[in-house]
Amino acid sequence: MFNTAHLHPLIVHFPIALLIVGFVADTVYLLYKKEVCLSKVGFYLMLAGTLGAVAAVLSGNFFTEDMSGSVEVIRERHETFANITMYLMIAASILRIYLVQKGKAESKAALGVYILYLIGVILVGYTGMLGGTMVFNFMIGL
Repeated sequence: MFNTAHLHPLIVHFPIALLIVGFVADTVYLLYKKEVCLSKVGFYLMLAGTLGAVAAVLSGNFFTEDMSGSVEVIRERHETFANITMYLMIAASILRIYLVQKGKAESKAALGVYILYLIGVILVGYTGMLGGTMVFNFMIGL
């Protein structure tokens, strides 16, 4: 029988990978401005990673077990940063969709979205590190 507690660990790796690779694609595009496809790749990976972040937060909220003790402190911090990351990436994605639709993907506002994306990538990395700490230091889910 399938254990729903495994859903969160299965899902969380997608937003981590998609957001980081998408950010790298956008960064390479901004540095060289030769390959327009890199900007589109960054855009679509950002959207997919944001949807993955929503799925990861929902699976974490609904399908993980309660914890106690020192691991609970880490879990609460992990949950807080996961929510911040998700909301930040939702906002950045909505802004980027708006800029793309209005033909302003190369504007100064796009640089603001890029900075939000950078913050989101840093936060997803920190959130993942906290999740890894729970798994490897406290053997949660093993």
